[in-house]
Amino acid sequence: MSLLETRGLSKHFGGVHAVAGLDLTLAEGEVLGLIGPNGAGKTTAFNLLSGFLAPDAGEIRFRGRSLLGLKPHTICQLGLARTFQIVRPFPRLSVLDNVMVGALARHPAVARARGLARAVVERVGLGARAAQPAAGLTLAERKRLELARALATEPMLLLLDEVMAGLNPTEIATLVALIGDIHRGGVSILLIEHNMRAVMALSHRIVVLNFGETVAEGPPAVIASHPRVIEAYLGEEYVHAAPPR
Repeated sequence: MSLLETRGLSKHFGGVHAVAGLDLTLAEGEVLGLIGPNGAGKTTAFNLLSGFLAPDAGEIRFRGRSLLGLKPHTICQLGLARTFQIVRPFPRLSVLDNVMVGALARHPAVARARGLARAVVERVGLGARAAQPAAGLTLAERKRLELARALATEPMLLLLDEVMAGLNPTEIATLVALIGDIHRGGVSILLIEHNMRAVMALSHRIVVLNFGETVAEGPPAVIASHPRVIEAYLGEEYVHAAPPR
C-alpha cells in the first residue's frame, strides 16, 4: 500500500486548471521530488493534500484513509505535515515557542511539548537561538525554523515547499544534509524545489508538472534527459552544465 495516493485530483480557479487529473503515489520511505515551472500547480497540489484547499474532483488517500473533507489540523494529526513557501513565524515569540506551537498539535501537555520542541530546535541547528525572538533570524534560520515547526508535529510524511528558495550554496548544502538526515530518521518526503542539484541529490523519483498536468515521472537520471522536461522546465543549459549524479 502506498503511503500517499491521489487519483484524478483536480482544482480550477475560474477557467484556469491549476491541477488537472493528478495521479500521484508516494511509497513509505520515499523522497519524491515535484518540479515544474512557476504556475505548474505544485503549491496548489500541496494545498489540496494538506487540506487548505478542497479539490473539485478526485481522491486523496493517506495510509489508506481518505483525506477529503478533513481540516488541516486533523490531517496534521494523522501524520502529514507541511512547510510553506512564504515563511511566516510568530515574530515576537522565541524560536523555541514557535516550534512548541507545532509540538502542541500532537502533545497537549505543555511540558511534553516543550521537551519535544527543544529537541527539534537542537536537531535543526537552532539551539543557540532558542530563546531569541524569531524576528531576529536570518532567512536561512527562518527556513530551518519553518522546517522545525513541521517536524515538531512528528510527521510520517513531510511536504517541503521550496525550503531552499533564496539561500546561498552553503546554506543549501546545509539544508540538503539536514533533509537527508530527517529522511534517514524514518520520515517520507514530498519535495517542491527549483534548485535542481538539490532535487537530484535527494529524490528517489521525480514527478514533473506543467499546466497542472504530469508530463514526466521517473528516477532523476531519466528526468534530467527527458525531452519534454528539458523543453518545459530544465532548458538545455542545465543539461550541459549539470549532468545528473
